[in-house]
Amino acid sequence: MKRILLSAAVFALTATAFAQKKIADVAKFTTETIDFGKIKQNVPQKGTFIVTNTSSEPLIIEQANPTCGCTISDYTKEPIAPGKTGVINATYNAAAAGHFEKHLTVKFAGVDEMKSITFTGEVVPAEQFDKAKVEELEKSKVDPKEKEAAANDAKAKEVVAVPAKTSKTKAATETKKAPIKAAKKVAVKQ
Repeated sequence: MKRILLSAAVFALTATAFAQKKIADVAKFTTETIDFGKIKQNVPQKGTFIVTNTSSEPLIIEQANPTCGCTISDYTKEPIAPGKTGVINATYNAAAAGHFEKHLTVKFAGVDEMKSITFTGEVVPAEQFDKAKVEELEKSKVDPKEKEAAANDAKAKEVVAVPAKTSKTKAATETKKAPIKAAKKVAVKQ
């Protein structure tokens, strides 16, 4: 009986001593996927993944490897203090047009498990991208005549909104009416 209890105690201590940490125990990403949306061909895009150390000891990013040669990665090399953040930067070369989904494999010191983080988007040929941007800008611009008319309307409203003087003399009444007539003339000119 003593041997069984002793064996169980040794087994429990050994299992506890060699228990493996999981990524969820040491790190938390603000996002595991970055969507670049539509990007211009041959214009590299950089995405930054932020990782927070959720453990009670310093966290070290051992590696952050891209899964293809079209991506370059860099990451915080020094230990990340508990509660603090580090970064993993991924730069995609955007050479090939079309939809893309790229992964980086992240390894933390003392954790056997690896984490995959992703960035995605659509590379649009340069001419098509530029044309879409010009059209977008054109839509956001207001026609100069409409802009002037809106400004004149605003001025007319401001003039009409001026409080009248309390004096009942003829001169005061005429001064009160003058700005309103001017506003009406401006409105008519449109």
